[in-house]
Amino acid sequence: MPAIAASELADLVRETRQRLALSQVKFAAKLGVSFQSVNRWENGRTKPLPIALKQIKQLLHQMGETGKDLLAKYFSE
Repeated sequence: MPAIAASELADLVRETRQRLALSQVKFAAKLGVSFQSVNRWENGRTKPLPIALKQIKQLLHQMGETGKDLLAKYFSE
């Protein structure tokens, strides 16, 4: 997985969540993490663990066309 800057991670988390039309609470539940974790990620205070990033990547794959540009932007290898 490529190294993603903290500010880009915040954008990735926010954009993925918004495209899924989920609140931070619902997005956190989908990933199996706390609301506080998602909130900290979006505010750039902490970074998601690699396992959470992998889950986000899988969600983008499941979105199909909707998530394609985010996959290319953040996960191009």
